[in-house]
Amino acid sequence: MAIPKKGSRFITVDGTLFRWRVRRKPTYCQGNSWGPMTFAAELADASGRVLLVSLSCSRPDAWWGERTMAVRPALVTATIRTALSRGWDPQQAGNAFELALTDGDLTELMAGQPPAYDVPFMRR
Repeated sequence: MAIPKKGSRFITVDGTLFRWRVRRKPTYCQGNSWGPMTFAAELADASGRVLLVSLSCSRPDAWWGERTMAVRPALVTATIRTALSRGWDPQQAGNAFELALTDGDLTELMAGQPPAYDVPFMRR
């Protein structure tokens, strides 16, 4: 299974080119803040196993005001490195490699800096 090319972004991690993408529209569960925010990554030029990452927050476009955060390239790079160290082989065929990140994992990935969450109803 491959991620759609439209709307995906390229990122180079340790000399390897990957594509990553956040789903364009939330699923019904994500819109209600029942499901986590997710993004997918895969090798840019070959087919193989997709990395599916679940974060411990809601999407910014969720219908209910839950805590949320932006997915930035630095987070994607750190997540790909973590997945590779945990056994993800992007060239191997098979089902998606699922990686669920907790708040503690996010703090470790961002060099000890806790994630900055935004709560939509507290915006000015």
